[in-house]
Amino acid sequence: MLFLQILFWICLFIVFYAYVGYGFLIAFLVAIKKLFTRKNLTEQNFQPTVSLIIAAYNEEDFILHKLQNTKELDYPADKLQVVFITDGSTDKTPQLVKANSNFELLHSPERKGKAFAMNRAVQYAKADILVFSDANTLLNKECVSELVKHFASPKVGGVAGEKKIIKQIDDKASAAGEGLYWKYESALKRLDSSLSTIVGAAGELFSVRRELYEPVQEGTIIEDFVLSLRICMKGYLFKYEPKAFAIETASSSMKEEQKRKVRICAGGFQAMQMLKDLLNIFKYRLLSFQYISHRVLRWAVCPLCLVIMFFANLLIVFLSPLLLYKGIMVAQIVFYTLAFIGWQFANRNIKIKSLYVPYYFVFMNAAAFMGFNRFLKGNQTVIWEKAGRQKLA
Repeated sequence: MLFLQILFWICLFIVFYAYVGYGFLIAFLVAIKKLFTRKNLTEQNFQPTVSLIIAAYNEEDFILHKLQNTKELDYPADKLQVVFITDGSTDKTPQLVKANSNFELLHSPERKGKAFAMNRAVQYAKADILVFSDANTLLNKECVSELVKHFASPKVGGVAGEKKIIKQIDDKASAAGEGLYWKYESALKRLDSSLSTIVGAAGELFSVRRELYEPVQEGTIIEDFVLSLRICMKGYLFKYEPKAFAIETASSSMKEEQKRKVRICAGGFQAMQMLKDLLNIFKYRLLSFQYISHRVLRWAVCPLCLVIMFFANLLIVFLSPLLLYKGIMVAQIVFYTLAFIGWQFANRNIKIKSLYVPYYFVFMNAAAFMGFNRFLKGNQTVIWEKAGRQKLA
């Protein structure tokens, strides 16, 4: 009985800490840091040469939007090289890029995944700073300037932009959960960056110093995450710049969002294996603390803790008359019931805001189990079926 109670409270603490407590702790540490440090002013007029690399696979429905958006970027033309790489595309994407722009185009009929395409494109990059963006995103005009100003500091090895989900009139229920998640994730990244460094960039928009780029191992699923953390492991900071952002439409349905989420989770477990040295908190100190708290706990520990917590609570209720545990059990049942109802509504594309949090929370943790299963079986390859996105209105 005592063992079950200890196990229950440990699991509850881990889940609370990973999703709520860590954010408050980081906010407190950032506030303390500000009391003892001067405000670090970035160099607004710092304009190094930039190579913007955009990977596009079968994006003929969106590529014209991307081309026009890229032409509108506010950065000196003589300092900006734009490279589109369309390896493996079987639609009109390469032809549309070639016919509607003067940007450099790299194309090979063979498809080997995004990591391979990135490595290939970098060989043609001529600039000091590499900026990576996905072809299904739109960037704000100032994004390149906002990213590169941080590189005036030699301590900065990379900078990530913010990801935003476009709100549209006919948004599906999937858009609400995805948008809510990215707002939460963006808030944590701002805090991580203010304290020291973010722990993992998103591929929609990030930048690195050319000399720090290491060819990403072929077969890497979330190459942006691995690349950014390896730069941090060298002692450099990876900053977060919310004034540089990439916007994209939400997944076209919860089925498509699940496909995307499971792939990311499978990639997360692969990344943890590739970055296992980063678990050494005695070597990497603050970086390891942030990595474990922000990533490892949420990907690998919390899903298991939720299951253990539920069944430990259930056994305690059967073995003990304590009202506290009965109350918590009722709360858990209500929470998962709301999540189930939210799932039913989401599958019917019915949006009820009060159900977003319980449903998407359970959805993310369920995806972690499915992703772990794929990781163990080794059947999540880099040649994945692209998840469907809502069309831009």
